[in-house]
Amino acid sequence: MAEDESVFLRAKDRSYKGLTEDEQKEWSGPFYFIQAADPQLGLMKAWRIGDCDSGGDEWTEEVQLTKQAVQAINKLQPRPRFMILCGDLVHAMPGNAFREEQVKDLKEALRGTDPDIPLVFVSGNHDLGNTPTPDTVEQFCRDWGDDYFSFWVGGVLCLVLNSQFFFDSSGCPELMEAHEVWLESQLQRAIKTPSRHVLVFQHIPLFLRTPDEEDDYFNLQRGIRERLIQRFKQAGVKAVFSGHYHRNAGGCHDGLDMVVSSAVGCQLGNDTHGVRVVVVTEDDIIHRYHSLDQLTKGGMDEDLKKLLV
Repeated sequence: MAEDESVFLRAKDRSYKGLTEDEQKEWSGPFYFIQAADPQLGLMKAWRIGDCDSGGDEWTEEVQLTKQAVQAINKLQPRPRFMILCGDLVHAMPGNAFREEQVKDLKEALRGTDPDIPLVFVSGNHDLGNTPTPDTVEQFCRDWGDDYFSFWVGGVLCLVLNSQFFFDSSGCPELMEAHEVWLESQLQRAIKTPSRHVLVFQHIPLFLRTPDEEDDYFNLQRGIRERLIQRFKQAGVKAVFSGHYHRNAGGCHDGLDMVVSSAVGCQLGNDTHGVRVVVVTEDDIIHRYHSLDQLTKGGMDEDLKKLLV
């Protein structure tokens, strides 16, 4: 795990348009990014036939949807500053026979992303296993990069977390402890270091509707949730972006916006395949889910685009 390492510095040219991390700490005006979640190659057919535990033996649909997303995002003007995929990149759990091919095909589908749009990957439960181990975490890091890290972009501090440690860390307590030490250092840094906004990205939502809701497969346990909310608020976190639910949800609580975005891949509710456009202004974080068809045909909504001027 690489503490404080910028996603832009993790890119192959180890820079972002020639700007250093210190330069990225400075506010440079409004910008936007794309949040996507759960391409989860292999789930769509598995869900239809009621066999979600097999790992999914067919993922042509998800590959095509991912390619559609990439093509639509490549056409956006101006370019988004980055695109972040909030977990469950593939459906096959670690050790499943379909895993390697799903990872390979997702990488191939994403390869067409404009090189000026950095990709950021967040780990999900299907990427690490419901109970991650040192081996599954290491495999994710080999395939997609660090499972947690921070980066600056345009005066905004972004924290990418491994939310599976909050769910069940019994298979890797030492890794959980390292993650906790790192997270606390980052939150203290956020308190002490001036930034325009602080944003958090993780796969599992803190909550789906309200902080006091009952525990569910799709949210974090209430005690853990409440502690994180308190810590995030103290550090000035403006919004938490997640996936996992395969439906759009979320809510704002005492200034903390919990944003739950539906999937690029399999839908479990009434939403359509899509991504979220997130506009960052000097004072606000404004976001809206766009279907892939909407983004392909018309681009981002004009009222959002006007916020960038």
